[in-house]
Amino acid sequence: MVANGKANGDFHTSYLYNPDILHGLDWKSVQSKVTPFITNENPGEDYFLVRPLQIEDYDKGYLQLLSQLTTVGDVSKTDFEVQFRKMQKAGCYFVTVIEDIRDSRIIGSATLVTELKFIHKCGERARLEDVVVNNTYRGKQLGKLIVLTVTLLAKKLGSYKMSLDCKDQLIQFYKSLGYSLEPGNANTMMLRYESKL
Repeated sequence: MVANGKANGDFHTSYLYNPDILHGLDWKSVQSKVTPFITNENPGEDYFLVRPLQIEDYDKGYLQLLSQLTTVGDVSKTDFEVQFRKMQKAGCYFVTVIEDIRDSRIIGSATLVTELKFIHKCGERARLEDVVVNNTYRGKQLGKLIVLTVTLLAKKLGSYKMSLDCKDQLIQFYKSLGYSLEPGNANTMMLRYESKL
């Protein structure tokens, strides 16, 4: 298990979490789910790089990518950096991105959030959120790549469970990656507060 993603000592502060923990993920356990077989360390094209979010990604289109998923709002570079440092300090946010290094652009992202529990022997639960791949890069298995990367990362971190909420049209996609609907808990309910946007 890797505490707070800080295996092997400290890491460069431009990364949200230690990039070393992405090495050696158990891809053999999900090999049948990706054809042709790709991994975070061998993403199929030599110009794709799977890595933790970096503070410099504000200038690499990270927020523009998120806007393909939902409303982002007006986030200044300072706002981004302050939030990045808060997330980094918390140690439970593992935002993982795919960069097209040809033009230094973020083209895919998924967020893994871990939560400490008293149940399951003081275990750790994981949630998958904010999965998005740039529209122009669809069809290259990058959605599978980013979801499986953070799924395997949650396992490596010692989480006992990984959960997610998705739209009906994405259920089959997540089923193909090993997720299943939880009986009696198929609906998500929420309370939204007044938006600051």
